[in-house]
Amino acid sequence: MDAVLLKNGALLDPEQPELLEGYDILVEDGRIKEVSDHPIKASSARMIDVAGKTIMPGLIDLHGHVMATQLNLSTQGVLPDALVMMRAVPIMAGMLRRGFTTLRDAGGAGWGLKCAVQEGTIKGPRLFIAGRALSQTGGHGDPRPRSDHLRPMSFCGCCFRAGDIGRVVDGVDDLRRAVREEFQMGADQIKIMASGGVASPTDPIAALGYSEDELRAIVAEAQARHSYVMAHSYTPESIERAVLAGVRTIEHGNLIDERVAGIMARQGAYAVPTLVTYDALASEGAQYGLPADSVAKIETVRTAGLASLDIFKRAGVKMGFGTDLLGPSHRLQSNEFRIRAEVLSPFEVIQSATVIGAEILGMQGQLGCLRQGALADLLVVDGNPYKNINCLLGQGDHIQLVMKDGELHHDGLQA
Repeated sequence: MDAVLLKNGALLDPEQPELLEGYDILVEDGRIKEVSDHPIKASSARMIDVAGKTIMPGLIDLHGHVMATQLNLSTQGVLPDALVMMRAVPIMAGMLRRGFTTLRDAGGAGWGLKCAVQEGTIKGPRLFIAGRALSQTGGHGDPRPRSDHLRPMSFCGCCFRAGDIGRVVDGVDDLRRAVREEFQMGADQIKIMASGGVASPTDPIAALGYSEDELRAIVAEAQARHSYVMAHSYTPESIERAVLAGVRTIEHGNLIDERVAGIMARQGAYAVPTLVTYDALASEGAQYGLPADSVAKIETVRTAGLASLDIFKRAGVKMGFGTDLLGPSHRLQSNEFRIRAEVLSPFEVIQSATVIGAEILGMQGQLGCLRQGALADLLVVDGNPYKNINCLLGQGDHIQLVMKDGELHHDGLQA
């Protein structure tokens, strides 16, 4: 792997609220070897002059679904496996081009896809995978429509379908086994459904997912593997139950109130809001096949989204960056920056997609930062994201260079 020396750039350190001018960064063997405000000499490295541009860490999306290749998840399980997998490839390439060098997949991506990225067979962000998300019967991860007789989750109870991004499991013993199976198959963390949701056909948003005994069993199994649980959850009641059972990250959390936000802060739980997905579902859901029942549920959580950011912030709950987009709406990923900037400062929003993301993943000092010894994930951006976060929007239009693990995946600065 060739060494690269970036010279004369403005450094965006997400721990500092202002850019640091006149920095060089030397990358060797996939890691950052040196960061200095004095000229670095490395005669064998490829030198790239980035004067007038910003060097910043690669971005981290903590809630994505690369295997969610269409908005109507209830019909994904009948699609051919190869079709689902092939549709995931451009979704992942698009994320990387937009500057997202790391993705925590919240249900669907498996060990094979993670390996394909690691070995360079396909281009995409490095993956932290949850395997298949766990849902109770009739919960947010149960895509089956109402019927006289409930069919198995797939064509048969034991079949694997690439389009099924979740699995239905009930009862403490079966859940313990399911968690162990997901870890055996390569999961980095466990995803569960702790409340009802929008894109599922039979669960009201206020429904509670899993009993308290079931929640504690799931958390215990994850902790036994030195991992953690992420929970889809909207309402204060469902969030409180999950957090008190030991769940580490609350996904979405739109309907949070101040009392429960205080409980999250005291428990050290994180929030991962995903506001852009509700804009996408509201504007494009029906067009791309989202069922009418799901479209009707969107406004319940959409209107509360921005208020939830303020509640989390005032309570001292750390917020990671997530998007939760489906199918053709993946192209809107970077709009999450714009939406959050209506309530939070650009500095706070960028922290959510860098240092806080790394903290949630247990990768402090390795991801989301530009320091000696860190993995060489970095971007070169036209503009100052602290002054105008719009330079991170679109399809990487203002991102001139994308590097992951020291490898250049997009280079618009080639001489």
